[in-house]
Amino acid sequence: MNKRSLLANLPKVDEILNNERINVLIEEFPRSTIVDSIRGKIDEVRKRILNSTDDELVGFEIKVEELVNDIVVYIEKMNTMSLKRVINATGVVLHTNLGRALISERILKELTDVACNYSTLEFDVSNGKRGSRYSHVEDIICKLTGAEGAMVVNNNAAAVLLVLNTIAREKEVVVSRGELVEIGGSFRVPEVMAQSGAILREVGATNKTHLYDYENNICEETAAILKVHTSNYKILGFTKDVDVEELVELGNRYDIPVYEDIGSGTLIDFSKYGLTYEPTVLESIAKGADIVSFSGDKLLGGPQAGIIVGRKKYIEKMKRNQLTRALRVDKMTFVALEATLRLYLDEKFAMENIPTLNMLTIDPETIKKRAEILFDGLKENANTIEVTLVEGFSQVGGGAMPLEELPTYLVSLNPKTISAKKLEEGLRGYSIPIICRISDNKVLLDVRTLKDEECSFIVSAIKAIEGRR
Repeated sequence: MNKRSLLANLPKVDEILNNERINVLIEEFPRSTIVDSIRGKIDEVRKRILNSTDDELVGFEIKVEELVNDIVVYIEKMNTMSLKRVINATGVVLHTNLGRALISERILKELTDVACNYSTLEFDVSNGKRGSRYSHVEDIICKLTGAEGAMVVNNNAAAVLLVLNTIAREKEVVVSRGELVEIGGSFRVPEVMAQSGAILREVGATNKTHLYDYENNICEETAAILKVHTSNYKILGFTKDVDVEELVELGNRYDIPVYEDIGSGTLIDFSKYGLTYEPTVLESIAKGADIVSFSGDKLLGGPQAGIIVGRKKYIEKMKRNQLTRALRVDKMTFVALEATLRLYLDEKFAMENIPTLNMLTIDPETIKKRAEILFDGLKENANTIEVTLVEGFSQVGGGAMPLEELPTYLVSLNPKTISAKKLEEGLRGYSIPIICRISDNKVLLDVRTLKDEECSFIVSAIKAIEGRR
């Protein structure tokens, strides 16, 4: 068939629109999107015909059903959310690239109610007047931490920026050289301080800082003493740092506020559960820190947020800072944070129902049983993959507890007909992407970060990937 005949046989847009499979899509997607997609795919076929030689077109046919299938796949792909769910089989509990902390399913109703309806975000129903958005979380944060006041911004870097801009703009802040950390995305404490307008006064050495280092650098220009918890790394060996309690005594002596940035932040003493000790917000406040800031989406197990607690006079001053409007969080963050914090009113209940806390402290036998379920399912259904059950270690992630190794069980996949890399790509490209890790040319699935129902989905995914070959 020559080019002219092939071009004449190209289906019209209306003909494709009347196809039954396309009619189904019209109920789901905008008609204009579907029409544009049809025209685009027809144009692709037209260009292929025009740009090919007669020899290249020998045997070429225009099959309407194949064209419709291409259009359906294209429309569904174009309308797939970019930000979507994945299955985390890496074993990294607070995986920064995968969204860090999971929100508890117990608070779904609260999220839906506020998302799909009007809310009391800045309205006081008791007097019918404008209210403060911070009122929804301030009381419960203060109750849980023992602080006088509290407020929330969009992350802990923003909290550092706001605190320093409020209390130390164009003034000096004394901080240990060993605590000038770099956080995710190459953001560094010194740069954040510079943006705040505060002047950095480094003291001590990388591995050792003494109380006298702070005191010797206090002057008329000193506005605050800053202590940064190095939550994302550890310096071991010949080291010395100064506890916040000692800094508070020093600050009181010179009438200078002490601000502690504890990074990940936790309301739970994880050492009670056999994990590495992390300073809690309650301890920092109890030791007298004037201001403490921490993340909401790390060890707290809530949404992304920077939580600032401390003396009311400083918190109120921050609320009036013009930066606060630029750094404030929306109704979704407030409702997710408030609902998560309410779970903390009973520690046992929180440990069971906040996913991050549960994953970090889950019973080893429970992990093993989940691994055995996944192992058995894959062993029974995988035809070209050697499946073994091995012991290993999970990670906390999110810059928290960097030296902690969490004993876990992994299902190891050793494909015989393709490479481990190809299998990993197949899992990553599945309808719900399955994110795993590769070691020694084997794909490893760490069940610590899997939900029970995700095991059967992974089995189905492996079967589908094998069936494609």
